[in-house]
Amino acid sequence: MQKKKFLRYSIYGVILFFAFIGFVLTGTYVAVKLRITNDPGAVDYNDRMFKEISEKQPLFNPNDKRYIQYLNEKRPMQYLLLALIGKFYPYNANVFFDALKHSNHPLLLEQMIATAELRLANNNEYYRMKKELLTIYNKPVRRDTLKSLFAWMNISEWNDLKEAIRKDKRVIDSASKAAGVEPRLVVCCLIGEQIRLFNSKREIYKRYIGPLKVLSVESQFSLGVTGIKDFTAKAIEHNLKDSTSVFYLGKKYESLLDFQSENPDTERYYRLVNYRNHYYQYLYAALYLHQVKKQWERAGYDISNRPEILVTLYNVGFPFSIPKPDPRVGGSTITINGVRYTFGAIGFDFYYSGELSEEFPYLDKKFAD
Repeated sequence: MQKKKFLRYSIYGVILFFAFIGFVLTGTYVAVKLRITNDPGAVDYNDRMFKEISEKQPLFNPNDKRYIQYLNEKRPMQYLLLALIGKFYPYNANVFFDALKHSNHPLLLEQMIATAELRLANNNEYYRMKKELLTIYNKPVRRDTLKSLFAWMNISEWNDLKEAIRKDKRVIDSASKAAGVEPRLVVCCLIGEQIRLFNSKREIYKRYIGPLKVLSVESQFSLGVTGIKDFTAKAIEHNLKDSTSVFYLGKKYESLLDFQSENPDTERYYRLVNYRNHYYQYLYAALYLHQVKKQWERAGYDISNRPEILVTLYNVGFPFSIPKPDPRVGGSTITINGVRYTFGAIGFDFYYSGELSEEFPYLDKKFAD
């Protein structure tokens, strides 16, 4: 009797269990069909601001000449605000900055700042400091939006020179790599020499260099685009081979300037005055820089991060490369628009100006040993 009763209750339980499941499934199906379970969601409080930020448009059409000027004037203020965000949230400011390196979108930074400020809405300290910064930034000052603060770069020849240097990027990089020198350092020496020639050979510039955007190749006292003197070139060659020299760079570099003919004087000359290929002209210059750097290093002085000293030594030559704790910037003087500059100062200005940094970037290690 008890067994029959237990069996009956068990069957009822199983029936009720499956009936419950059927009820749930049927109810779910009906709810879905009638869209009872649809979650309508909520409209974000910042919906309108999100739309405005995403759809930001420049004040001028990108094809308008005023567009670049508009961006150039706005960018310093944007970086000012980015720095301010970094004061509160340095992680995000650095992420924004890194993201800019990988995008050519001119309004991206403005959109990033606007997005950050949405999340800083309750940060009264941020907005107080922003107001102070913008008040200072917008204070009227005498400024020139078209000129460089490096006055010698405002001459018309400068743009022609940059274009000519860009054409030689591949060969400059190749020669610099062979000599184990940062290409930008070699360009510093090149610019000092070419700027000097622009002033002393006006007619040549007007007839050839300016219109064709090519570098001036010297063929008399100094040679090639980098102005290497014959006796300096010979000294560079000797230093590569002489393992006892304070300028010796090591076996890796010994054969870089080996001659292919039995007349080294003639071959050297044609290397240094070649109009079509400036490779050796850059290679000699790069090796000179590496050799004097090595000389000073052996004497206990590291000038690898002193472009102004390296360029000065390049200009004055081996006899005046005397290692000491307080080297001075100088070299021959160059007059540009009535202002006198030293060869070393021209190199220093260019090195840290940021000009041509896309073609010749700043490397962490200036010399490879």
